[in-house]
This record gives sequence, structure tokens and C-alpha cells, in this order.
Amino acid sequence: METHLEQNRIERYVNLELLAHQVVEGYIVGLHKSPFHGFSVEFSEHRLYNNGESTKHIDWKLYGRTDKMFVKTFEEETNLRCQIVLDTSPSMWFPTERHGYIDNPNKMTFAVHAAAVLVEMLHRQRDAFGLALVSDKIEVQTPVQSRTVNKTHVYRQLEQLLRPFVPAGTPQSTRISEPLHLLAEKLHRRSLVVVFTDVLMDNSEQERLFDAVRHLKHCKHEIILFHVLDNRFEVNFDYDSRPHLFIDMENGRSIKTNPSELSEKYTEIMQKSIKAIKQRAIQHNVDYVAVDVGKGFDQVLQPYLFKRMKMR
Repeated sequence: METHLEQNRIERYVNLELLAHQVVEGYIVGLHKSPFHGFSVEFSEHRLYNNGESTKHIDWKLYGRTDKMFVKTFEEETNLRCQIVLDTSPSMWFPTERHGYIDNPNKMTFAVHAAAVLVEMLHRQRDAFGLALVSDKIEVQTPVQSRTVNKTHVYRQLEQLLRPFVPAGTPQSTRISEPLHLLAEKLHRRSLVVVFTDVLMDNSEQERLFDAVRHLKHCKHEIILFHVLDNRFEVNFDYDSRPHLFIDMENGRSIKTNPSELSEKYTEIMQKSIKAIKQRAIQHNVDYVAVDVGKGFDQVLQPYLFKRMKMR
């Protein structure tokens, strides 16, 4: 049984690109029934209809006037440059027992697949994209390109994060501000910077984070901040009423307590923290999106598409 479960997990890792492809395919089918239809293309010209091809883009109004069938052709927009930034600090692996399982993901598994879905969408739109994996430094940075070979390279880097969590020998913390400062200077002007992070950091680091955000905005970059959380446990503190051992994944400190004893106070503090982060983002003209790992990828794709349309 254990071998079978491990094989299932390996297959999930291997199929990252396939899953991203399927998610985007399904989403685009839905877009065809919405105001987003044709969101990635601009009308270019007409050409005569060829027998046997799809009738999808026939201009029936023109047919009514000319008694001939013409097809609308479109040209892709190709001017967007997108830098995807993924926080790889230890807290992103919470809950560790759910890592690698996309049907019930932890934060890192969700963020990896969400990034893969965005890459698939960007590639379909012939936009340039790159990936930066960051902790207190830039761990990995791929070129910002639209080529298929770049997509393959990005997927391989993402797959490296679909591994069990291994605690570091020394305490670590979420300090992604410095890497963001570096990216602000290195990126091509007016890039779209998409950040996946749980923003689980102390107040001083939050201040440094928004200093980095100001730097990105000063360099003419647009930003979407995806605030990735497990709402059930991290926001609502929905644990069984029995003693639990809580361990801080970044500094190793632990406390044993019954969640019911501090649930009310915890949820109050957490809600205030999320509200404050959202307000800071809005003040800096950043698109803030609270993302629950249990609710699928539409909550990532839709804000991205809105942003892309505004950047035309």
C-alpha cells in the first residue's frame, strides 16, 4: 500500500504540465461563454472561408451583405512580460502532510500548480514569462522569454518544489524583500510581477516588503500579490478540540495547547493582519488577491486576466 501511495505521488509530480494544460483548457472553454471571449486577440482582417474548416469565426453579418462566407482572422498580443515570484520560505510547506496532493494541497503545492497554470496561459498568449524562486535571496531565476524551451525549464524548476519538506539546520524566516529589490532593478521596464507568498512575517519584515513594492512600482512594474493561505487552519483555526502540538516551521519554536482556548483571539488577530496587508497593498496600487488553497485556480486566473486587459 505504501509503495502504491508513493507511486501516486510521483505521478502527480510528473504530470504538473499536463494538469496545467487541462486547467487552462477548461478555463478557456468557460471564457468563450463570458465577456472575456477573445480576450487574448485583436481582430485583424477577413479571408474567404475554406470548405471543411470550422465555422466558428465566420462573419455572418458580412455573409448577409455579400452572400459569401468570410472568416475573421486575429493577431495575438505579444507585448506582455511577466515575472512570477514564488516565496519558498518554510511556512509555505504548511501543512506538510498534504504536500504534493493537488486534490487537497498545502500552500506550496497550490502555489506551484498556480504558477504552472499561469505559465501555460502566458505561453498560449505568446507572452514572455520567467520564474524567480526566492527566500532571503533569489534561489533561482529563469530568463523572461516566450519560447517553449523556457516553459519546459520553468516547469522543471517548479517540480523541484514538489518534494517533502525538510527542516533547515538553522532557523529561517520569510524575508523576500531583498530579492524583490533586486528584481525591481533587473527586470525589463513595465513588467507584470506576480508574487505568491503567505506573508507570514513580522511587522518589520512586512514594512520592508512594502518598501520593495514601492521600489517595483517606481521602476514602472505592475504587481499582483497573491496572498496564499490555508483558510481552514490558518485563518479560521478549525482544529479539533483536543491538545495539539504547534511548531513554528521557520524558527522551530513549539507550543502544546488546546485550540479552543485561543481560537477566538487567534482568529481576531489573523483577520486584522490580513485586513492590514490588503490595505497596505491598495495604498501602493497593488492588486491584492487573497487565495485559499482549497478553492481552485479560477481565483488566480481571473485576476490575472483582468490585470492583463488593463495593461493593454
